[in-house]
Amino acid sequence: MSTETNFTIGFIGLGLIGGSIAKNVRRVFPNYTVIGYDTDKEALKKAVEEGVLDRPAAELNSGFSECSYIFLCAPVQHNLQFLEQLKPYLKEGCIVTDVGSVKGGIHKKVKDLDMETCFIGGHPMVGSEKAGFSYSSDRLIENAYYFITPTEKVNTEKVKEFTSFIEELGALTILLDAKRHDAFTAAISHVPHIMAAELVHTVRNMDTEDGILKQLAAGGFKDITRIASSSPVVWEQISLSNKENIKELLVQIKDSISEMIHALDRDDHSYLNEYFKEAGEYRETVPDSAVGLMEKSYEIFVDIPDEPGTLSTTTTLLALNNISIKNIGIIHNREFEEGVLKIMLYDDVSAKRAREILQDKNYSVYERN
Repeated sequence: MSTETNFTIGFIGLGLIGGSIAKNVRRVFPNYTVIGYDTDKEALKKAVEEGVLDRPAAELNSGFSECSYIFLCAPVQHNLQFLEQLKPYLKEGCIVTDVGSVKGGIHKKVKDLDMETCFIGGHPMVGSEKAGFSYSSDRLIENAYYFITPTEKVNTEKVKEFTSFIEELGALTILLDAKRHDAFTAAISHVPHIMAAELVHTVRNMDTEDGILKQLAAGGFKDITRIASSSPVVWEQISLSNKENIKELLVQIKDSISEMIHALDRDDHSYLNEYFKEAGEYRETVPDSAVGLMEKSYEIFVDIPDEPGTLSTTTTLLALNNISIKNIGIIHNREFEEGVLKIMLYDDVSAKRAREILQDKNYSVYERN
């Protein structure tokens, strides 16, 4: 990857993803020039104040003509519009990329605009319930899988250079065509979001006026439906942009649920046992070593006696060892969890250290599998 001081990178959209990649570029390549555009003027102002941007852009114009890379980091439908607006200002050899979780639409737009020689699609497999530049991090994509979906006409050397650049930012690249990408992400991200939302709707519709189910569901249910709290605007666009893949999988799920209903009707012990056995065995093979599409939580669960001062003693012990707690709570519904006290940390290092410190003091500590 070039280390020349006049290498310029542009960002269209400085939300969670755009802001994080821009911060990452600033950390890894401090000599690069970074320019950015966002309709949120506060985000632009903050990015300049933090030294992330060298120059803010008030609009998409010739200010981007010096860029070697331009990242489209706005919502999917907006990126399609920005792509067309940027076309007249691209210099020879500039590569335009995006970070959207659906690739079919933008690849079609690129083809329609005759921009296939200068486009390499991208999708960092990261996410969060939080949005906006304020929540961005210069290490968000570190050790995260990053899909790269080049067009058929872009120069292979450009693809190699861009792939190397993303890897130098700390991500783990996966080269894939746009069609397969959209089928894969429908299965591991888009449909799970829909299923999580449906589970929430099911409990919401059954709940009593005093919200007893809401109280009882806290714990395991809240954890498996956490992604249902994501931005409704983002997921509205994603669902419609990848609707064919999503519909195909939802039909398969509907058929599987129908079979489950039939198995219950006929008291089919063998089917039910195999159903849960196969799911459990496959789930156990899913690795935990890399960042995935959904934000990972770093949690430990601790058994503590119901005695005055126990909670404060536990938190003080961690504080004295310079471990910051992101969130803490008592688990009342422990059907799916071990431990009375749930402690959420900011990263894996903190979680491991907290576990060691508490275990050293003879606490019983459990981790989520």
